[in-house]
Amino acid sequence: MLDQDVKIVYQRPAGFEDRSTHYCPGCTHGVAHRLIAEVLEEMGELGNAIGVAPVGCAVFAYNYFNFDFAESPHGRAPAMATGIKRTLPDKMVFTYQGDGDLASIGMAEIVAAAARGEQITTIFINNTNYGMTGGQMAPTTLPGQKTTSSPLGRDVERQGYPIRVAEFMSALDGAAYVVRRSLHDPRNIRMAKKAIRTAFEAQRQGLGFSMVELLSTCPTNWGMSPAAAREWLEDHMLPYYPVGDYKVLEAIQMGGK
Repeated sequence: MLDQDVKIVYQRPAGFEDRSTHYCPGCTHGVAHRLIAEVLEEMGELGNAIGVAPVGCAVFAYNYFNFDFAESPHGRAPAMATGIKRTLPDKMVFTYQGDGDLASIGMAEIVAAAARGEQITTIFINNTNYGMTGGQMAPTTLPGQKTTSSPLGRDVERQGYPIRVAEFMSALDGAAYVVRRSLHDPRNIRMAKKAIRTAFEAQRQGLGFSMVELLSTCPTNWGMSPAAAREWLEDHMLPYYPVGDYKVLEAIQMGGK
């Protein structure tokens, strides 16, 4: 039993299972998972939430959350979430997707869901590569960035430019809340949590599609230590993918934008 004078300041969220992670050291998928669990608990939505896991490093996301989860085919999480939300409109439905899943094979699905104004929330992890399959070039890979499928660096003349997903999605009329945040330091993590809360609040208010893009590290595939990966994100990803609010409807009455 804890001493009565002990104040608990940090513990596992109620929405988490008690198990070890499969993510690589320094990967910020785990941070994103925790923020989602904390927000849903604080909103009183744990018993009402349904997540949709992607194909990618987070394919086993359902192992870490103790509320309902579904697994979708590669890139089809928004389509599955659409069916769940339309069937169960009172549920808090969200997709959790990486850049290979959302911005490549799943681009049609995410665009269509946002254009229709589906009442779902997407948490989008941008770590500039295909993580699970070995670090290949993704639609978000930076110009000149080396990957296992672009060992000399991304050549924009041959392979095109990276897609700025938040900016692109913000142009769709059905989108209510589209922002980009980062997970590379405590200040930005706190901002990311507030944005996730606002995205879920937009869904709760029935305002349309909401998405939070989260810049994330991938030390293993980047070939760096966790500390070096955080610095690389700050030095290289932030200039190309600026943190900011790209679309926020006036009707969103939430202090933590």
